Amino acid sequence: MHVHTMHLQTLLHPLMMAVMMAWEILWALCLGFLVSAVVEAVVSKEQIGKLMPDSSPKTIVIASGLGAASSSCSYAAVAIARSLFRKGADFIAAMAFQFASTNLVLELSILLAVLLGWQFMLAEFVGGPVMIMLLVVLLRITLRPRVLEAARKQAERNLAGKMEGHAAMDMSLHQGTFWQKFSSNKGQTAISHYYFMNWSSLWGDIALGLLISGVLAAWVPQTFWQGFFLAGHPLLAKFWGPLIGPLVAVLSFVCSVGNVPLAAVLWNGGISFGGVIAFLFADLIILPIVNIYRRYYGGKVAAILFLVFYSSMSLAALAVEGLFGLLHLIPEHGHASIMQESVRWNYTSMLNIVFLVLSLPLFIRFLKTGGPAMLRMMDEAPSEEGHHHHCH
Repeated sequence: MHVHTMHLQTLLHPLMMAVMMAWEILWALCLGFLVSAVVEAVVSKEQIGKLMPDSSPKTIVIASGLGAASSSCSYAAVAIARSLFRKGADFIAAMAFQFASTNLVLELSILLAVLLGWQFMLAEFVGGPVMIMLLVVLLRITLRPRVLEAARKQAERNLAGKMEGHAAMDMSLHQGTFWQKFSSNKGQTAISHYYFMNWSSLWGDIALGLLISGVLAAWVPQTFWQGFFLAGHPLLAKFWGPLIGPLVAVLSFVCSVGNVPLAAVLWNGGISFGGVIAFLFADLIILPIVNIYRRYYGGKVAAILFLVFYSSMSLAALAVEGLFGLLHLIPEHGHASIMQESVRWNYTSMLNIVFLVLSLPLFIRFLKTGGPAMLRMMDEAPSEEGHHHHCH
């Protein structure tokens, strides 16, 4: 009986760790999704597409800014980028938008600050633009006009990937000032729909990320990670981390903000600072998404995107490692607060309650205005004309 209880405790330990990590990050997710929903309600996808006609430095900066404001899960970001490309946006600008919409977003920044510390949040903001700059340069070198033309023809075939309905939906308001859009009935409804669309599109990745993190933190000994990440060879580890970080992400299948808890486990295990950053960047080259690139743009372009993205992530992370090392901004290993023993009455609990209370009226409005029907359309492929979901 005693052995049976021990086995049960061993099995439940990762699950409990995952639950505690979920409680730790709940308010941060609510805040990030809420700000993202407000932005999406006042900026239309049509407007975004018109602002990306080429891959000039000015357009890339605009595309990155719009991407950072249009927070998305990785699958939705990829689908939106193809949608923008089909509507006439420049391909390279669409890729910059895609990266910014998963790597430079508010919810990711808040989670990094909560679980890993402000240095990682700053590194993401410094490294993100460096990575986008590198991928723009590398894509310009590798994507010849005939390759781009083949990618456009493949994109026009409209093969379904994932989160196609999400990409096609535009519930934003087109008239009025920011405050008029925000405070109107239609604006509040659009915010409620985008808020729960964000939750719906990301909860699976977040849950998977938390569960994998709980299992790795509970069952994989620190000595394994230290050996794997060459923790005993500091100089070598600085180069090994940015190279191996994206590969760990590719094999973990976890994307978007779901990979932050896992990054905390890897950091506590001994991966280098740059390795964590490269791992976080790599949500757009996990295997299911590379397969979607193949469907969207063809096998050749998918291979180019994988190699260019991987190189950009590793080089940007290496640059961040070097810069933060020079500035003495790299924190000590093992400080990530990936879990607490139990729910305690502290600022985390207070903020969780505040944001759950704020979410309640949004949830009621979501239910009363056709929200559940909208969610069912999120993974459907839109018709050729495209469909626009209108708030009731």
